[in-house]
Amino acid sequence: MALHAIEAVQQRVAQAFAASGANGGMAAATARALVYAEARGLASHGLSRVAQYTTHLKNGRADGNAVPHVVREKPAAVLIDAGQGLAFAACERAIDEAMARARSAGSCIAGVTNSHHFGVAAYHLEAVARAGLVGLAFGNSPAAMAAWGGKRALFGTNPIAAAFPRRNGTPLSIDLSLSEVARGKIMVAAKKGEAIPLGWALDKHGQPTTDAKAALEGFMMPAGGVKGAMLALIVELLCVALTGAAFGFEADSFFVDEGNAPRLGQVFWVIDPGAMSGNDTCLSRVETLIEAILADPEVRLPGARRDELARRAASEGIEVTDVQWAELGRLAGV
Repeated sequence: MALHAIEAVQQRVAQAFAASGANGGMAAATARALVYAEARGLASHGLSRVAQYTTHLKNGRADGNAVPHVVREKPAAVLIDAGQGLAFAACERAIDEAMARARSAGSCIAGVTNSHHFGVAAYHLEAVARAGLVGLAFGNSPAAMAAWGGKRALFGTNPIAAAFPRRNGTPLSIDLSLSEVARGKIMVAAKKGEAIPLGWALDKHGQPTTDAKAALEGFMMPAGGVKGAMLALIVELLCVALTGAAFGFEADSFFVDEGNAPRLGQVFWVIDPGAMSGNDTCLSRVETLIEAILADPEVRLPGARRDELARRAASEGIEVTDVQWAELGRLAGV
C-alpha cells in the first residue's frame, strides 16, 4: 500500500482508458470522475471501475470514439447524445450547457441519452453549486430492483443527488441510490469474498441472502420499501421518457464483460436562485437550516466525511494497493 498524488493517479487512469480505445476527452473526463470518487472513500465508484470500463471499451459495450453532441435544444432544455461512449464527457457537456442556459432562463434541464454508468451522481453537481447555482441529478441503471411486489429485476438502483451553494464553506451535497445500498458495495464485497448484511439484497430466487455473489445474480432491496421502489420508477421515467434512452431492464448488467451497449439516460436540473428567492435569501435560508441541523452535536452534514477525506487526499495523496497500482500500470501500458 502506498500514497500517490492525485495528479499521478489521474494520469495513470487516463492512460489506461486511452490504451483501451477511449479518445482524449473521454479518457480525461472518466479519470477525473473515478479519482474524485476514490479520494472521497467511495471505492465502489472509484478505481475498482477502471477494469470494468476498459473491458467495456474493448468489448464494444462502450464506444471510445464517441464525441458528445447536442441533438435537441430550447432555451431552458437541451439533450446531449453520448454516442454510446462512457458517460462522463457527455455529462460534463450537459452540465456546462445547463449552467449557461440557467443563467439566462432561470433554470435548465439537460438530458443525456445513449450513455453508460455515470458514477457518483453528486460529482456532476460540484461545479454547479460552486458557481452559486442549485443542482439536481438523476440517473437510471441496469435492472437491479423489482417493482414493488415483483419477483424480477426491472428498475435500476437509480441514484439521485442534489447540491446547494453556501455563503462560506463547502457546498451542501446529498447523494443516494434508491436501493438499500449502492450495488457497487456488493460488487466490492463479492470481489473480497465478504458476506453482506441481511436486508441488502435477494438472490435470483427472490430469497434474502448474505452471499454477495448470489446478490449480484439476484436483485437489490429498495430503500424504504415501497416508497423507494416508487422513487426508482420516477427516476426511470425521467431518465428514459425524456431522453429516449434505454430502460434498466433493456440494459445488460455493468458487472458482466460481454453484453449490449447500455444506452442509459441521465437528467440534470440546474436552477439559478437569483430567478427565485434571490441569491442572498437562498444562501441565508440554507445556512439557517444548516445551523439548526448542526445544533444537535450528534448530527453531521451529508458529505462531511467525504469532504474531509478529499482534503486529506489533496495534501497527502490517495492510498492505492501495490496490486491495484500495478494493474493500472498494466492497463496503461507503462
